[in-house]
Amino acid sequence: MIDELHVEDVALIREATIRPAAGLTVLTGETGAGKSALLSSVKLLMGERADAGAVREGADALVVEGRVFVRDGDPDGLVVRRRVGADGRGRVSIDGHMASVRELAGGVGATIDLCGQHEHQRLLQQGSHVALLDAWAGDAVAGARSAYAAALGKARDAARELKRIREMSQATAERVDEAAFVMRRIDEVDPREGELDELESTLPRAEHAEALIRASEGAREALSGEDGAIDLVGDALDELRSAARYDEALGKLASTLEGTVIDLEDMAAELRSYRDSVDFDPEELDHMQARMAELRGLMRTYGPSMEDVLARREKAAELVRTAQHGDELLRKARKAVDAAEAELAQAADALDAARGEAAPRLAKLVTEQMSFLQMGSAELEVVLERLSRAQWTAEGPSRVELLYRPAAGLTARPLRRIASGGEVSRVMLACKVVLGDADATETLVFDEVDAGVGGATAVALASVLARLAQSHQVIVVTHLAQVAVRGDRHYLVSKSDSDGEDGIPQTTLREIAGEERVEEIARMLSGDTSEASLTHAREMLATVG
Repeated sequence: MIDELHVEDVALIREATIRPAAGLTVLTGETGAGKSALLSSVKLLMGERADAGAVREGADALVVEGRVFVRDGDPDGLVVRRRVGADGRGRVSIDGHMASVRELAGGVGATIDLCGQHEHQRLLQQGSHVALLDAWAGDAVAGARSAYAAALGKARDAARELKRIREMSQATAERVDEAAFVMRRIDEVDPREGELDELESTLPRAEHAEALIRASEGAREALSGEDGAIDLVGDALDELRSAARYDEALGKLASTLEGTVIDLEDMAAELRSYRDSVDFDPEELDHMQARMAELRGLMRTYGPSMEDVLARREKAAELVRTAQHGDELLRKARKAVDAAEAELAQAADALDAARGEAAPRLAKLVTEQMSFLQMGSAELEVVLERLSRAQWTAEGPSRVELLYRPAAGLTARPLRRIASGGEVSRVMLACKVVLGDADATETLVFDEVDAGVGGATAVALASVLARLAQSHQVIVVTHLAQVAVRGDRHYLVSKSDSDGEDGIPQTTLREIAGEERVEEIARMLSGDTSEASLTHAREMLATVG
């Protein structure tokens, strides 16, 4: 949800701020006032491609800033800033950190849908239709889709295994001989798992056993030998105890020193045990050094690590086995592929069945909304087209697409090929109402949704927008008074002929309420602010209020 949008030097806008309502926000104004500049700003906030031509004449750059609350996101919202220079260079920051346009589009952009007459809308992208159907169908499709995805993964794994075995079975005799040599070379050494780590731990001790014995014995002698540290500390302890009867302070020191004597005696005992544990065996040392040389030789040839050596041995063994038993391995691999494909076909049928049951129900609800919007006998169809096995994707085995039938008896066409801007906007609106919370989009921006609309259709359109605003943030650029009076917040877009010394026209944007809003509604109704128009405007506002 867009909490606030601030723009500077965008087209004819020098500076403007809009704080959309959580529900329905309407923007009105004379044709050519500059409402499209605000829509351009929303596009930039969504992460769409920047156009240096949108920079206000004479300005170095345009700036769009916004605070956006993303569902299940930071309760303080995200602060987005986008700057586009007159030279076309741009910068994006999110919460003060540099970001890419792709990050902006994947984050904030995914929560906003700009439903303009000629915009590249999400609902017009055939690739998004399957996700919309699945989201609307909910649990009825989710289980089948999960099972299909798992089966597809198994089938792909089985196919890769078959390909790998087939390639190995076709290996040349030279490659098989080389693999057999690698096996023999590694098996001659016969490295055990964990053996290298054990040698790296014990060999240094064996190589320096004499030095370790000398060091431990020397330290023990210094502690517990004649006139060693223990004797000297013991003498000090006797002196303190003798004098402690005259001063308690020396008694406390004697107690502390007594603990030190005990620690030194324990240390001397541990040094004796360590010295006795060190065993110097020249023959064992020679064996360990020879073994380490063999292991390091393998790692130089087939490494760099022992894990690489063992993996190389396993790969060579597999190639030899395949050469010897290729027909049997191929038979098993083909059998595994057939089983996985059979399981996948069953899962695909179940997924298509679940979607096939949901599709007409979704189409019926959207068509009902279209009828409410005075679209006559126009219908929406949700069709599934089974694809060839080679075309199956993680989305499913069938192509899902929304088709539009302008009137009974006419051919249904892909939704993206609808020619009329007002027509496509109302179909979009009907879809959005039905999809409701199933659509991850949080903010809907409608431009020219009321093109060519009047009378009862205008009233119905306003009612549907108000209903949609109960589950989404809705921002509408409108020329209809029936829509404008339903807004929770109303902004007026106007343009002055010139601005200061540069003589460049300027678009301003400000929130209106009270009598000022009454006058704007009156203008939209009849083009003037006559008493009759003002009275009519007040009545309309009072009715929806």
